[in-house]
Amino acid sequence: MDGLLTEEEIAVRDKARRFVTERISPNIKEWYDEGTFPKELVPEMGSLGVLGMHLEGYGCGGKSAVEYGLACMELEAGDSGLRTFVSVQGSLAMSAIHKFGSEEHKEEWLPRMARGEAIGAFGLTEPDAGSDPASMKTYARRDGDDWILGGSKRWIGLGSIADVAVIWAQTDEGVRGFVVPTDTPGFSAQDIQPKLSMRASIQCELYFEDCRLPSEAMFPEVKGLRGPFSCLNEARYGIVWGVMGAARDSYESALGYSLERSQFDKPTAAFQLTQKKLVDMMLEIQKGTMLALHLGLMKDAGTLRHEQVSFGKLNNVREAIEIAREARTILGGNGVTLDYSPLRHANNLESVRTYEGTDEVHTLILGNAITGIPAFR
Repeated sequence: MDGLLTEEEIAVRDKARRFVTERISPNIKEWYDEGTFPKELVPEMGSLGVLGMHLEGYGCGGKSAVEYGLACMELEAGDSGLRTFVSVQGSLAMSAIHKFGSEEHKEEWLPRMARGEAIGAFGLTEPDAGSDPASMKTYARRDGDDWILGGSKRWIGLGSIADVAVIWAQTDEGVRGFVVPTDTPGFSAQDIQPKLSMRASIQCELYFEDCRLPSEAMFPEVKGLRGPFSCLNEARYGIVWGVMGAARDSYESALGYSLERSQFDKPTAAFQLTQKKLVDMMLEIQKGTMLALHLGLMKDAGTLRHEQVSFGKLNNVREAIEIAREARTILGGNGVTLDYSPLRHANNLESVRTYEGTDEVHTLILGNAITGIPAFR
């Protein structure tokens, strides 16, 4: 694919790849095993320029959608949890503030978040409102010039280490977004443990017990679910690229192992069944990466539609999971240890498959697009 990339795009990709090789790959086994998110990497990611890298101004990188996608692909080759951090920080929290925040919101938070000096969370999903966010129960009511926020959110990335959270809540005016510093009285976060997936990442339940917010905490213009959905599409786009990194790393792990592992007096790569597995993986990685590039070029041109993002998310996550699982079979029993990456990737990808829209939701989005009939209810 290099022949289709500019020198600048290749430079961004290679810079992210070096970071993964030097800082993530040597340590991810330990982080995953211990269930630890390496918070010390956050300022380094800021220096790398990947936090809000696709946003303009306010200390953000102003990079293209293709450059952002390439960085996501390299980060997820390291681990989905680390790419998820960049996605939650940049595509969700920072994107929401950049799109909908007041000038004061932007000046206060975006430069620090871009440098990795402040961490953001994005609260939409609730215990009983996952695929159907319109049924959220979190509510904000007027009290003089202030807002009183109450309720809870679940499966919120970075919640317990965040400095600020973008929270979506029902109001008498419909769904509105609020910028909530996490030191606000009544705000609390609890890590969700134990997990079988995304172990080098943080997911939380958030609680709001009569959190008093000033009137200026609310996003001034955006109303309804259009706001959070536009941010979700930013995150979904990064996933289209990212999961191909996990798939590629799984494939490379299996390929290298099969060339070194000898059975029946020859390397397992010499067997027809192994070669078929490797070829099938390679084909889907190439197709998925080309799809990601095509969507990135459309995004940069301003022509990308949300149904097309669903196309990429549904296809590439589904294929990446199959590739990771198939790669594990080439590794045999050794593949169930943390010495090799495919099963770790497969476990992580089960979370990626679920967040930012399940397979079922994206299937129905595409079904609606091709038939004109919404089948969500």
